[in-house]
Amino acid sequence: MPNSSPGTSARPRPRAALAMSQAAAAAVLDPPSLAALDEVCDLAPLPVLDDFTTDRARTVLAEVELLVTGWGCPRLDETVLDAAPRLRAVVHTAGSVRPHITDACWERGIEVSSAASANALPVAEYTVAMILLAGKRVLERARDFRATRRRDDWLRTPAGVGNYQSTVGILSASLVGRRVIDLLRPYDLRILLHDPYVPDDEVTALGARPAGLDELFAQSDAVSVHTPLLPATRGLVSRELLHSMRPESILINTARGAVVDQDALTDILLEGRIRAVLDVTDPEVLPPDHPLWDCENALITPHLAGSQGNEWRRLAELAVSEASRWAAGDGFAHPVRRERLAFLA
Repeated sequence: MPNSSPGTSARPRPRAALAMSQAAAAAVLDPPSLAALDEVCDLAPLPVLDDFTTDRARTVLAEVELLVTGWGCPRLDETVLDAAPRLRAVVHTAGSVRPHITDACWERGIEVSSAASANALPVAEYTVAMILLAGKRVLERARDFRATRRRDDWLRTPAGVGNYQSTVGILSASLVGRRVIDLLRPYDLRILLHDPYVPDDEVTALGARPAGLDELFAQSDAVSVHTPLLPATRGLVSRELLHSMRPESILINTARGAVVDQDALTDILLEGRIRAVLDVTDPEVLPPDHPLWDCENALITPHLAGSQGNEWRRLAELAVSEASRWAAGDGFAHPVRRERLAFLA
């Protein structure tokens, strides 16, 4: 602990520990991030806790006040919390806290923070890039150029190609959906937003026009899905909605594969009516013989839109900031509220 000036008392650093998979810790928390955490917390020595049933884990949990969690963190259920009587807060270095935060955490008044806002930015960047590339038909035209080795007559480009005053439909004003709208502001696009939980005046303030679900799909040149997977949203993007999309329009899904009726989407893509960019599918990796793999109208990426590579530093920096605020008694800047959990990914 740093030395205190005479006549002052330094606030003691809270006892903290890392709880996540070894791989997640190695990826997200580099040595500078660990050093920064250790400056604001009395951080338990590595290795991280990836199994709460071991003797070492029980020893660490008995003293811990703050858990810094990540991908692969075991569930914080009643048994674990009984072994951690001093635990008062959790800082999550990734997005969703659903896999490990339980009702028992809320019932004991444990404060929870998440790096979901930091993780939303690269997903939004991916989405915007795909919207703009799709508007110019970049992937298809590059494929044709490679096949013919000959430039087409650019003065005969169809009027539907391009991004001027195209209509983009955003499905759900989630953290990612809102960031997409914000990042699209500089472009000459019309933005529609459907979210039944957001008042029309708030939609307008975000920079979009409110739209019903049917209108969103029927009127948009690109529809981007940002809906969390909940019982009410499973299969929300139905066969009927997909059939209503404009010819040559594109569906972009960076949310969860099961939000979309994938069988219907497959049928419609194979008909050649619409296009799709899918960073998520159901299951997450399609069977090797699934027809979407060979569908020229579909671009499938391996769930890469979220934070990866150097973007992990953003997650670590937010976690350090949140731990510092909490240790100083200032509360979290990015709290997760129990009453909002039903609407989060």
